[in-house]
Amino acid sequence: MSWSREELDEMIRRWVEENEQCEALGDWKPLAHFYTEDATYGWNYGPQQEFMAVGRDEIRDIALGQEMFGLEGWTYPYQEFVVDERSGSVIGFWKQVNEGRRADGRPYSPEGIGGSWFRYAGDYQWSWQRDFFDFGNVTALFVEMISNDALSPGMRKRMERAASGRALPGWYPVGEGPVPLW
Repeated sequence: MSWSREELDEMIRRWVEENEQCEALGDWKPLAHFYTEDATYGWNYGPQQEFMAVGRDEIRDIALGQEMFGLEGWTYPYQEFVVDERSGSVIGFWKQVNEGRRADGRPYSPEGIGGSWFRYAGDYQWSWQRDFFDFGNVTALFVEMISNDALSPGMRKRMERAASGRALPGWYPVGEGPVPLW
């Protein structure tokens, strides 16, 4: 199935606008209506773990709720989109930027490229999303922020949760998720 460029451009416009509103609120769960009931959303997190949410409810509660907890004050400004009308594939390249600043005035932001690959399903909804980012640069940034005592209380709780060893919903050993990542 193919889609008109106008419809895909409108989807992107709506998506970016709602993302900006969610960033301002520090709550990304309202984005859930942009996914089909059976959509999937996942990403890889290094050589041993990957994340996968299956269905709109898991996307809202786990991907946009649990996984965005502690990231209040962060923004993800999109830099560019690549659109394929024939397949409905949309790739959005974004930065991850913290509201805090380094001693030299630069914002805390990982180097490298971050992005999301979406598949459009019509009716202004995604049928799936796969995120990608530079794991090494993200890790280096968080180590820097820890060293500089620049973590928000929410981010500290997030890191404590991750260090607890407690299994969290949506996390799987690489290749063992309910839906293939690629």
